[in-house]
Amino acid sequence: MAQHHTARVTWSRSSPDFKAESYSRDFDATFDGGVTWRGSAASGPATPAGTVGAGTVDPEEMVVAAVSSCHMLFFLALASRKGLVIDRYEDDAIGVLEAKDGATWLTRITLRPRVTWGGAPPDKAVVDELHHGAHKRCYIANSLKGEVVVDPAEG
Repeated sequence: MAQHHTARVTWSRSSPDFKAESYSRDFDATFDGGVTWRGSAASGPATPAGTVGAGTVDPEEMVVAAVSSCHMLFFLALASRKGLVIDRYEDDAIGVLEAKDGATWLTRITLRPRVTWGGAPPDKAVVDELHHGAHKRCYIANSLKGEVVVDPAEG
């Protein structure tokens, strides 16, 4: 049975004009759990100065965080089912946005998870199996056109 997940994205004009060089790129994204994030465009050469609010999250960062957190949640579940204990999981994931084939898209997301084990860490083969299983089950990574690479840090 299909599951449905919702997000409501809203933007309103905050100034009298609507000119490409000056309208605000800030928006709100409200999720089905009731949480609202303040978002905006990624700041950079294509985004006019003063149009991106401080403390906002851009859509590209949201995609990278979604892939990273999906992988993490499956990794934790698989480790738990094996009776392994994890004290901490961190990932400094990075997404590469490129103009390619006439479009701009996230061509690659690299996950760099670091796991702190509660007790003796399992051997590398078990950790690799957990990452492989998490990557295979991560429906967000499976939904993307770009490549998703898992490059776990030792530890």
